[in-house]
Amino acid sequence: MSAEVEDALPYDAAALTALVGSTLAAVGVLDPGLRYLYVNPALARLNGIPAADHLGRTIAEVVPDVDAHEDMLRRVIADGRPREVTASGRTSATGSGGTRYWHGVYHRLERHGRVVGLVGILLEVTASVQQQERLEQARRHLALLDTAATSIGTTLDMNTTCRELAEFVVPDLADAASVEIFPPEVGQSVRPAPPGVTRLRRAGMAALPRLKRAVQRFGGPGEYVDYQEGGAIPRCIATNQPVLINMYSDEQILVSAPNRERVAAYRALGFHSSCVVPLTARGMPLGTMTLVRAGESPAFTEDDVVVARELAGRAAVDLDHASRYTRERGIALELQRSLLSEPYEPHPHVEVATRYLASGPGAMVGGDWFDVLPLSDARHLKAIGDVMGHGVEAAVAMSHYRSMLRILAVDELPPHRILEQLDRMVEKSGFDRAATCLLAIVDRIHGVCQVASAGHLPPVFIDPGAGARIIDVPVGPPLGTGVGGYESAIVPCGPGSVLFIYTDGLVERRGEDIDVSVARLAGLRMPASGLLNDLLDEVLERFGQDAEDDIAVLASRIRQGADPLLVQLPLDQE
Repeated sequence: MSAEVEDALPYDAAALTALVGSTLAAVGVLDPGLRYLYVNPALARLNGIPAADHLGRTIAEVVPDVDAHEDMLRRVIADGRPREVTASGRTSATGSGGTRYWHGVYHRLERHGRVVGLVGILLEVTASVQQQERLEQARRHLALLDTAATSIGTTLDMNTTCRELAEFVVPDLADAASVEIFPPEVGQSVRPAPPGVTRLRRAGMAALPRLKRAVQRFGGPGEYVDYQEGGAIPRCIATNQPVLINMYSDEQILVSAPNRERVAAYRALGFHSSCVVPLTARGMPLGTMTLVRAGESPAFTEDDVVVARELAGRAAVDLDHASRYTRERGIALELQRSLLSEPYEPHPHVEVATRYLASGPGAMVGGDWFDVLPLSDARHLKAIGDVMGHGVEAAVAMSHYRSMLRILAVDELPPHRILEQLDRMVEKSGFDRAATCLLAIVDRIHGVCQVASAGHLPPVFIDPGAGARIIDVPVGPPLGTGVGGYESAIVPCGPGSVLFIYTDGLVERRGEDIDVSVARLAGLRMPASGLLNDLLDEVLERFGQDAEDDIAVLASRIRQGADPLLVQLPLDQE
């Protein structure tokens, strides 16, 4: 130590060395200009520079890569209040390693009432800071996983679930994300991928605002993307393991990109780290989720990968449910469409119009059905029913009910006798799905209609030039109970009178008595056009907008002026 520096010390140099020379804490004394006056061996080792090379130089000159918060030190000089300061950065002793942290306490030094500098005592706290950061990151990750349950998989639609997953991880886990799934096995046809190529459909995408427009140029949801063999995504699918890539070189970027043309674009956007995790359910691959970080964002860590995989695993369960639901709904819809094909008119003098309205695009297909069958002697049978439950099972049960009814209709029994036999057949067949049913046999010659109900809502008649009549029909138990006890009611039904029958989805509303709901149908009137199709359109517009269940409706009438004695044309009764 030079005599000049020793003279500048506020305390005896030998005494100071004896006091702190052997301590493990780093101790330094600075003058009012924040230049080193004294450095103990521990501080010299910490900075990686001999003690003598510190003297007369500022902190920034000795350790330029350390943020020592010199503004805070000047405040200590100015007001004399001791302060604790955490410095961070790298010194010669740390080499090219990561950021280190030191916590210091600084006190102002005075001599004969004059400020002569300050003393700082520092300890390295890198391990503590890193542990705190890991704990904070773990807390954020747990909070992320906790909220995922209410944010992902809110519907049974695969595209919605993929979009929710992509939007959920940005920005908390990634700067950009895409969710890609295998094309559906049924439904929309997709051209086969070339050999060695993995083809996925992009179903969800999200990115930070500064990246969104650029990322959209790579293809949005609904587009198919081909990935070359050996790339990150095919590797992730093949191994069912995450693939973490830090993209420092063009070759590393190519591993994450679908083709070489993307390398320059990814480089321009600053993509530097990617993480691909599999979407797997019941041991079957569904697709992948790709996370990307760009610019100043840190590279992905193993902890990030664990969280990403947990999120992907949870989302995969939702996607699997949605996939199975979509497949089942598609089968049920096709079955229902085939069974609810437009009924033929049983005679040229009889008009028939029908409608079927699903409760919503995400709802399970119900068991609503209707049918019209010709009988002898200018009569015809109209039927409408509702099988309990939803899905493929309900649609299959509906087909059984409809088939059995057609078999029984050949015997030309009264409606209540048909219901009794149908009830016994269903009970003996072991069906576990009950159904409501309304049968109406219209006799054109005598102008009457025989009606019987198995737990179904009452029919409505709309007479020419008059209002609607809700017919009070004796109601027996639903079909499939084996109880029986059905009765027929005879209702006048001349030419021009419209018979309107329906399932409960048309009128049933949560929290409202069903009688109140049905009573609204008394306000039905024929439209100005007089067309049955227009009547049904108006009914669905008025009653079907807020329906919570599927709706089936049928309207029919005998044309006015029709000759009831005309010989009925022969028809295939199936």
